[in-house]
Amino acid sequence: MSSHKTADDAKKQAENTASSHTLLEGRLGYHLESALLVRALTHRSYAYENGGLPTNERLEFLGDSVLGLVVTDTLYRTHPDLPEGQLAKLRAAVVNSRALAEVGRGLDLGSFIRLGRGEEGTGGRDKASILADTLEAVIGAVYLDQGLDAASELVHRLFDPLIEKSSNLGAGLDWKTSLQELTAAEGLGVPEYLVTETGPDHEKTFTAAARVGGVSYGTGTGRSKKEAEQQAAESAWRAIRAAADEREAAAKAAAESGSDAGVVAGSGAEEAADTSSVTEAASEAPSEAPQTPATDTATA
Repeated sequence: MSSHKTADDAKKQAENTASSHTLLEGRLGYHLESALLVRALTHRSYAYENGGLPTNERLEFLGDSVLGLVVTDTLYRTHPDLPEGQLAKLRAAVVNSRALAEVGRGLDLGSFIRLGRGEEGTGGRDKASILADTLEAVIGAVYLDQGLDAASELVHRLFDPLIEKSSNLGAGLDWKTSLQELTAAEGLGVPEYLVTETGPDHEKTFTAAARVGGVSYGTGTGRSKKEAEQQAAESAWRAIRAAADEREAAAKAAAESGSDAGVVAGSGAEEAADTSSVTEAASEAPSEAPQTPATDTATA
């Protein structure tokens, strides 16, 4: 009876695994060889608790290189005038643990990872380092199974929005630095961040508010204080930038309106001057008395 139950449980688990893999493959846009995908999703904590199974670390190593190549190639081609140092900073803004973790969360990657009980109990499915490493392993699996073109397409689909966003940042290539540059340029003062935290120690959530001159311009949340502050800084940067753009647009419209009014006024003055000239010319013209026809008187 117990062997029957064990077999049924194993069959059910296999079916659930296959179903979840199909869901993830749908989000990735590629069907991968089953064993390869399983390995890409196997964290070392699970491997160690289950007799030393192969982990995803070799695939992570490979995927990191593929990701770096595609991002570097994209930045090189789209920013032909940037020097090496600035290109390196842009790449670092895209290829880092926090950025990769956000992309992984967008795929709900954490729900597919095979984790050990210890990591499971400490919120490992949402840890930035685990999400980032697993995403790189998945990219490595796509490369092995489908080739460089497919892996490149996946990287572009997942990371191009992040590359574009990073290209809009200032010299520091992070939102806190960019916000400080913007507030200095606008004469608003130095930003400050008010951070609160909730939840148990192993699963804290941080909320940050970005304030400038006593005014709150944006908030953000994250698994770390740094992540929450970066999100708050981004929100504040966008709010202040939008307000500055509106002011510039209004000033430009007012200037153009004033210029048009000047042209209209000038045109009216010219018309008035022309009318005046015609009137003066008419008044200065000599008047001619009407001639009375001569009458011949016949003498009878």
